[in-house]
Amino acid sequence: MTLSSTRFPRRRLGRLALGLGSGLLLNASSGEALDLRFKDADGDLIADLPADPKEQTDPATLIFAYTPVEDPEVYRKIWDDFVAHLAKETGRKVVFFPVQSNAAQIEAMRAGRLHIAGFNTGSVPLAVNCAGFAPFAMMASKKDEFGYEMEIIVQAAGPIQKVEDLKGKTIAFTDPNSNSGFKAPSAILKAKYGLVAERDFKPVFSGKHDNSVIGVANKDYDAAAIANAVMHRIVARGVVDGTKLRSIYKSQTFPTTGYGLAHNLKPELAAKIKQAFFNFKWEGTALAAEYVKSSPPQEKYIPIVYKDTWAVIRDIDQAIGVSYACK
Repeated sequence: MTLSSTRFPRRRLGRLALGLGSGLLLNASSGEALDLRFKDADGDLIADLPADPKEQTDPATLIFAYTPVEDPEVYRKIWDDFVAHLAKETGRKVVFFPVQSNAAQIEAMRAGRLHIAGFNTGSVPLAVNCAGFAPFAMMASKKDEFGYEMEIIVQAAGPIQKVEDLKGKTIAFTDPNSNSGFKAPSAILKAKYGLVAERDFKPVFSGKHDNSVIGVANKDYDAAAIANAVMHRIVARGVVDGTKLRSIYKSQTFPTTGYGLAHNLKPELAAKIKQAFFNFKWEGTALAAEYVKSSPPQEKYIPIVYKDTWAVIRDIDQAIGVSYACK
């Protein structure tokens, strides 16, 4: 039995319930606060541009980083066309910075060493609150479909048939900051199935979605919680044999990687960066060749409103006690 290809409708996401009971859906905004270094006068939950021009930055070289992946050098090539376009639109040198972890990516922006980034779904709120990340876009199909689901996958030929069978098994998660790779499945397993880490199953961290998918296929883990968009891409690339995998749980649709910039870039530069995302011509690029493999295909950038689009992610964070405090 192979992975299900059932398509769920994608739509602009507001505050959505997770189906875990009435107690989960919380007012995330009441429990979050930007780091004391930042101000939010307009209430959009994102750090404002510093009023003092001396605190605004105008770097000659722009550093761009994409969320950690299984092979950063492969993705460097995938992003080459976009990086070149970004350099042309801004008139600056642009360097692709391959990050090894979500924590390192957030710290780089907090320290002022990272100017433009794509943060994975679960890391976006922490990046916003702690590092001054200002998200403004995400990928979508030409029909404005977007998003991904968290799936729990097992070996297709293995004995695990349903979520309840995970008791006593080893489940791979990706990173504590990942929505689909840790936070959402942790909340769902506990609230919906009564399964708690360490007590009912052994949790391990693989570091990346790709590692988790490959690990299940190779029988390193009994199961894994992953973002299915990543799984679809690496199956399409032949990195892993999809017939070795079976999905036993699929969540609601979540927003995908959030793209944005450091809040303190000069307004003129910030405007050029945003323009570069929205006027990028995808056809014939390495980026299009890779992301058309997603489901739905990712073929353009669309604008987002962080306060609304990421509300469901902040709800999950608050439900499981995630703190956005900087450490």
